[in-house]
Amino acid sequence: MSLLVVGLSHRSAPVSILERAALSADTQAKLLQDTLAAEPAAEGTVLATCNRIELYADVDKFHAGVAELSTLLAQHSGVGLDELTPYLYVHYEDRAVHHLFSVACGLDSMVVGEGQILGQIKDALALGQDLHTAGRLLNDLFQQALRVGKRAHSETGIDRAGQSLVTFGLEQLAQGTDVDTWAKGKKALVIGAGSMSSLAAATLARSGVTEIVIANRTLARAERLAQILNEPGGTGVAARAAEMVAVGDELTRADVVVSCTGATGLVLTGEAVEDAVRGRGTPLHLLDLAMPRDIDAAAHRIPGVRLVDIESLAEASADAPMAADVDQVRGIVSDEVAAFGAAQRAAHITPTVVALRTMAAEVVAGEVARLEGRLPGLDDKQRAEITQTVRRVVDKLLHAPTVRVKQLASEPGGAGYADALRTLFDLDPETVASVSRADLNDADVKNRGRV
Repeated sequence: MSLLVVGLSHRSAPVSILERAALSADTQAKLLQDTLAAEPAAEGTVLATCNRIELYADVDKFHAGVAELSTLLAQHSGVGLDELTPYLYVHYEDRAVHHLFSVACGLDSMVVGEGQILGQIKDALALGQDLHTAGRLLNDLFQQALRVGKRAHSETGIDRAGQSLVTFGLEQLAQGTDVDTWAKGKKALVIGAGSMSSLAAATLARSGVTEIVIANRTLARAERLAQILNEPGGTGVAARAAEMVAVGDELTRADVVVSCTGATGLVLTGEAVEDAVRGRGTPLHLLDLAMPRDIDAAAHRIPGVRLVDIESLAEASADAPMAADVDQVRGIVSDEVAAFGAAQRAAHITPTVVALRTMAAEVVAGEVARLEGRLPGLDDKQRAEITQTVRRVVDKLLHAPTVRVKQLASEPGGAGYADALRTLFDLDPETVASVSRADLNDADVKNRGRV
């Protein structure tokens, strides 16, 4: 079985395609269930963010896997396969590992070095675990990706190269003015109460806005976020919750609006925005971080309105400077990919080594039993000494070959050593398979709830 990723992102597809291909939470679950039902895939999970959709799977056939995963992405995204295919990328085995580790470090983000992707990778793993579609390979891969991402942020200055998408968006709204200076005294409306909206509210509060209104479909979540912002010792901003039906009224009082919901349709139409700015003397700043978009793109053309959305952020990020620390992070990724590959190859031969030692133990037990039949006068001490001696001889004979074969198996192209070992010692394939199944079940139990 081998790792395969098929996906599209802001680097491969225009925002118009990403917007149409966006997957709801229910659609992601159905996609994973159908992926496991497909013949080439043994396990899978999906990484879906505002600017990428990637399907990860452990497959036994490369070409069949690419075809099946591409078809499934097209079916569940609603974008026809012929239209979607030119924007898809494919990574396989070590290249797939390298891609995910790079994503985890923020190297593939719209804003290089941003750390929000770690939470999204964590969510992707949790989804696969909850649906029991992520097995040993994807559990190991995604948990290692989280460790690699954290290592990159702790050992390098990649944080200096990047920032959150929220901060980057606010900088675009400020148009060269310091964000804190620009935000001071403004009233803000945040639509949505998820992780991105919470980050937006916290960032606005730190930037010096005087008021934040949180509007959300579930009022209780908006109230909880407002409560956190109002806690003693915080930023001192006045925060309150509002129902979604009140967004139109709140829009007329706001200076800056950040929207990031999971809605499948527009949250703010062009007409609503036009009504909100009619007769006012101050500009309205809109930041749309949702995919698909929350705010009608027609708002771009309304006088007195400045709209920054994922599409304009993608254009702006293309010219963003890269920090020198990026090269150091790339080195970390390369080292970690090599280490992960070696560990996976070594793990691949472990069931064969266990089966070999099991067979050796059975041979020892059989020979000791035969000896007892021929020498019935042995006392317990003599029998134990003979048994221990035979075991030591077998262990010494097997020690060097098994240690060496594990070393060889960890190197590129080392997968064939497991086959050679099975052939040389005439190991029962079913015995090896049963060890693998037991190991996989243990890993599944161990990995549940580890995210």
